[in-house]
Amino acid sequence: MKIAVGSDHRGFNLKCYLKNILSEEGHEILDFGCSLDTSSVDYPDFTKLVVEALMKCEVERGILICATGIGMCMTANKFRGVRAATVNDLFTARLSRLHNDANVLCLGSEVVGQGLAEEIVKVWLTTPFANEERHLRRIEKMEAF
Repeated sequence: MKIAVGSDHRGFNLKCYLKNILSEEGHEILDFGCSLDTSSVDYPDFTKLVVEALMKCEVERGILICATGIGMCMTANKFRGVRAATVNDLFTARLSRLHNDANVLCLGSEVVGQGLAEEIVKVWLTTPFANEERHLRRIEKMEAF
């Protein structure tokens, strides 16, 4: 799967860790930054780059990482067609895909550790959308706002 990843300075280390894991599993990763280190940056800038790649169909999914996942999620959901979910556990990882067809995963590097983040990403990437009428109807309503 082709996946766009992005982080701010506080998500940089977790992003690097997850990129290695995903690459080892055969995924193609496009890294939209931050790219150098943990120097302070503005998370909306990197959110926008990941979301634009998703909207242009350059990638199938996006993963964003900041301290809590919340700021990047709020920013990502400003873009039409993006269904970003901040996920801190395996249950919400699964349901964000199964029921909401989330196409962007937001993680908090200071909320989940590397091991849990890895498991969340694996569940999120492998769970298909249920594609049931009730879920399709709800997504259509979300996207109408």
